[in-house]
Amino acid sequence: MAKKSMNEKLRNLKADKEGAGLPAEQKIKVTEGAENPGTKIKIDEELNFEEDDEAARPKPVPKKDRRGSKQMQAELEAAKELAEGNKEKYTRLLSEFDNMRERNKKENAEMSDKGAKDALEKILPVIDNFERALDSVAEEEKTPFEEGIEKIYKQLMDTLESIGVKPMNAVGSEFDPMLHNAVIHEEDAEQGENLVVEEMQKGYMYKNDVLRHAMVKVVN
Repeated sequence: MAKKSMNEKLRNLKADKEGAGLPAEQKIKVTEGAENPGTKIKIDEELNFEEDDEAARPKPVPKKDRRGSKQMQAELEAAKELAEGNKEKYTRLLSEFDNMRERNKKENAEMSDKGAKDALEKILPVIDNFERALDSVAEEEKTPFEEGIEKIYKQLMDTLESIGVKPMNAVGSEFDPMLHNAVIHEEDAEQGENLVVEEMQKGYMYKNDVLRHAMVKVVN
């Protein structure tokens, strides 16, 4: 009866082992003891069901590792904030540098133009004298010397035009106080209203600025 009960226990163990998915090689052997008429049970390998269950469970993260992970996360967030701050500073400084460069470029151009205008204003009276001298001689009476002077005058005017200096040619245009200085005003029914009819002194432009206002006679 005891042997039968033991056999049933062995079968139950074997069934439990197979249900747990253990290899078939892990067999349970029953041998008769030589000295003891009773039954001795030997098991080839231990049935480590509990150990297998423990291995299947996720191992808890040690507290030390959790603290290290939190510290790394905090350091990463701090590094991101620092990078964003540095990026904003760099963008702002770059914008300020570009603005300063453009401002300096504009100021340098204005200073250069002012220096050029100051020099050109001193040349204009020389041009006036050239024109008076050439106008005083009739075209048919010009000598080779006077013709040479006229060529020099034209060369000078071409050079001035190449750097942005141009005469206004005010005659026939409407009077503009921004460009013209009216020194004579007359009434003439045959002329248009507020019209420049004569140029007493030629005006000049330097690029988009007035280099010298034209002195003109205006009618109506």
